[in-house]
Amino acid sequence: MSSTANPNGSRKTKPGLERRVTLADIAAQAGVSLATVSKVLNGRADVSAVTRARVEKLLHGHGYLRRTSSASSGSAQMVELVFHELESEWAIEIIRGVERVTREAGISLILTESGDRHSPGHAWIDGVLRRRPMGVILVFSDLEQQEKHKLRSRGVNFVVVDPADEPEPDVASIGSANWAGGFAAAQHLLALGHRRIGMISGPDDMLCSVARVDGYRSALERAGIGFDATLVRTGDFHVAGGRRGAAQLLDLPEPPTAIFAGSDLQALGVYEAARPRGVRIPEDLSVVGYDDLRIARWVGPPLTTIRQPLTEMAETAARMLIRMNDDPETPVNQRFDLATSLVVRESTAPPQKA
Repeated sequence: MSSTANPNGSRKTKPGLERRVTLADIAAQAGVSLATVSKVLNGRADVSAVTRARVEKLLHGHGYLRRTSSASSGSAQMVELVFHELESEWAIEIIRGVERVTREAGISLILTESGDRHSPGHAWIDGVLRRRPMGVILVFSDLEQQEKHKLRSRGVNFVVVDPADEPEPDVASIGSANWAGGFAAAQHLLALGHRRIGMISGPDDMLCSVARVDGYRSALERAGIGFDATLVRTGDFHVAGGRRGAAQLLDLPEPPTAIFAGSDLQALGVYEAARPRGVRIPEDLSVVGYDDLRIARWVGPPLTTIRQPLTEMAETAARMLIRMNDDPETPVNQRFDLATSLVVRESTAPPQKA
């Protein structure tokens, strides 16, 4: 038997044996109802932030919420990397960075394709709760409040890489200096003497794309050249979008002498649109890409581009996630934007004299 009766009739725990604190006990300590504790434990969103924090602290303290850490016994160590699509070299660079860090840490890596660049959705959340990874890295995507609560209530941390929208204050994220990259691309073309510079952006509902356009616009305005919306086309960061946008720009009565593409893949689309039109690169048209994927140095001519440190961004995200997992005191709202840089190759040159 684990307890004895004391003189007033109540049960008394034997020395060395502690009664497990129940959820009802936690509710009493937190000054809330048992239903509220249950909502917090199940990740429900209809609990105030202050109450949630108070209850979660007690749940953690009494072992109801455990972080999956390197000290966990027997549980598989696993990080889940989530893309909205897995079909480009861009994704490979991210995978390479995360895999390098997780392999060194002895952690397994699994990949998930969500199909939605803004939020992976409820079905994905249910799958994560079944898989119970130690943490999640989301590329482009963000999470709704209820989804965040569900993950955190199970001790699953998460980091967003290159967030599609402005990250919420309580979300850790890794990005890059997109505005500076757009500015540097346009400034390079301006320095070569180009004045009619087209741009093919990424989706206009993505933070990184908007920032690159803003940088491009700022460089033009600083040079005393007004922003001309007729020289901007919206793409999708893929080759087909670049080809389509470039075809429209090159078929203008007065086509641009240079095009800044919002991704290297879109820049390859510019190459494809230029070839059947007899437009030579860089003699007739200068082209600047964005990302510095490995293919950029092998196309003909090799592509001038803005280097986005994709592998380093991924490595930083993985290390941050591991640190959050190992140290519960690590802030969950860290945000880092890594520097971009111009890589000059052979696809840009001064415009030909008319």
